[in-house]
Amino acid sequence: MTTTAQAPPVPLGKAAVGALGLLALASGALESVVTPTLPLLQRELNLTPAEGALLSIALAITGALTAPIAGKFGDRYGGKRVLVRLMAVVSVGGLVSAVAPNLPVLLLGQVLQGAMVGALPLSFIVVRAHLPAGESKVAIGTVSGLFVGGTMAGILAAGPVAETLSRHWMFALPTFAVIGSTLLVHRLMPNDPPGRSDAAGIDWPGLLLLSGMLSALMIMLVKATELDTRPLALTALVVALAACTAGWVVVERRSPAPMIDLRMLARPAIWKACVLTFLICVGTSVAVFLVPQLLALPDGSYGFGAGATAIGFFLLPGAVAASLAGPLGGLGTRRFGSRAVVAAGAVMMAVSLFALAAVHSAVWHVVVGKALIALANGLCVTAMMTSTATSVAQSDTGIASSLILVNRVVGYAVGAQIGGLLLTAGTPSGSQIPAESSFVTGFVIAGAVTALSLLVVRTMSKGVQE
Repeated sequence: MTTTAQAPPVPLGKAAVGALGLLALASGALESVVTPTLPLLQRELNLTPAEGALLSIALAITGALTAPIAGKFGDRYGGKRVLVRLMAVVSVGGLVSAVAPNLPVLLLGQVLQGAMVGALPLSFIVVRAHLPAGESKVAIGTVSGLFVGGTMAGILAAGPVAETLSRHWMFALPTFAVIGSTLLVHRLMPNDPPGRSDAAGIDWPGLLLLSGMLSALMIMLVKATELDTRPLALTALVVALAACTAGWVVVERRSPAPMIDLRMLARPAIWKACVLTFLICVGTSVAVFLVPQLLALPDGSYGFGAGATAIGFFLLPGAVAASLAGPLGGLGTRRFGSRAVVAAGAVMMAVSLFALAAVHSAVWHVVVGKALIALANGLCVTAMMTSTATSVAQSDTGIASSLILVNRVVGYAVGAQIGGLLLTAGTPSGSQIPAESSFVTGFVIAGAVTALSLLVVRTMSKGVQE
């Protein structure tokens, strides 16, 4: 492995950082439009529940695979160069999804859109190449926060757009925003030189095994409710997951240029950040799944009878809190260190989840609780992203931060599945209304998982204070 000579960095202006922020905002919105409109898509495309489940995870699976690949390529060939090409693929995927007449075409579009998850580590590479350490933390936090804010904006807007215009426009509008912001990044962002070149080339065996490992895991999560009646399928998935994991570890340890350097993953700062991100996102995802379900339950039960528009309005404070969490997390990490920010966020989230389990009889209880959870999640993930991206060599920024993104995707998938399993188990036969205890149990489990993360936080270093 050889390291190329680094040219003096070109100063990064506010307009260029703003373009990255707009791209993160648009990408987040495009990423999230399927989740709130899945029933509509199932109805219009005549999908079975199994096909709907496949559609709901297509982007997550490809995103989890794309993040480390994009980070690796960005470290090797330059962040801006790879970012612009990656977003061209995302734009094609968005347009394919917008015109899709059936499930196969829509799945193709979602697979291409999944490349957007790699945009964040590439943005971090560009920021670190052109800004000093303190300013880069704030910029990384801002970009991360805008991505989260875009995700919430997509969740809020997708339903009204699909119902007022059509399902085609809910994909088309954020895609147009992605295309415009990508052109701005291409025009305003200075080029960053390649960080290094590896004579060994790309680790394709490691990539294929990682793809198999993540795909098997995601399918197990989505099909968990069916696997108890299909033991052979469960056994096959477990064997496939174990084989791919073992093979991947062997290949990565022997590869001269591994896709994910296991020696980096073994560093305490990296594996602790990965574990924390997973635990925090599991707790968050349980609440993200349960809160809209609780709001939508009929008035005659313990719910609030809210429709799609009302639910979007009730989730708006959470969207605002998530957007603010990114820059606040970056500033907090710069001032107090990453451990203090993560500890504060984890405590806030655990307390909010336990409070929701105990008190959820009024809409404002749910709205405030969800907003605090969104704020806490943003603080924790931003602090993890920022500390991880700035704790490794600049040439490893992309791959290190992509490890956090992979754990984020897996954590959200696990949390959503926990919520779904609890509501399924808590729904009496012949009824469509789950028992209130299933929501209480879900919030308690999420709070306990989040509180568990504090055991890892205690072992962290304080992080850089500037």
